[in-house]
Amino acid sequence: MTVEERDGGAALPRPSRIERSPPQLLKEPLEFIFAEHYRHRQMCKILEYLAVSPTFDLALIASTDDFIRYDLALHVIDEEEDLFPLLRRRCSEEDDVEDILRRLSADHALDRQLAVTVRAVFAQSLERRTPPSAVEGGAQALLQLAKQEKSHMALENAVVMPLARRRLTAGDLEALSLRFSARRGVATG
Repeated sequence: MTVEERDGGAALPRPSRIERSPPQLLKEPLEFIFAEHYRHRQMCKILEYLAVSPTFDLALIASTDDFIRYDLALHVIDEEEDLFPLLRRRCSEEDDVEDILRRLSADHALDRQLAVTVRAVFAQSLERRTPPSAVEGGAQALLQLAKQEKSHMALENAVVMPLARRRLTAGDLEALSLRFSARRGVATG
């Protein structure tokens, strides 16, 4: 499928590079996670675009590869090491959060596998100076990660974030802020 076929004959616009979240947002960790989810949606748009684009776009490929390598990986750590354990401690049985958190953790494991595959596609694309859509299996790999991320974020935004807003204490949020900031080398003063 070409860019034109995907959009009913009109070319898909080239998505912009993924902007950084403002560092001051780390002081509000749930808002930071929500902002990161927005950035992940931008990554999905880029992956979908690159999966069908016949054009080699060095800047977009390299910046998206960096995002997957660094930002996506940090986000998974934020959730697995900090947010999910806090939710397990703060949620009640009636919240029935354990099955959801197990599913999201399984999603994270799949994300890591898909990210490795996508980064390998990007590496071949960059080495050959051809679009990722021209790499064997490239389009499928990019679309699979985009689809996986969209499904994952929908569950987090619909269930996990509202629970976190209701159940986490001010102390929990401060601890999350400190951990997220330290992980990114940002001073919280």
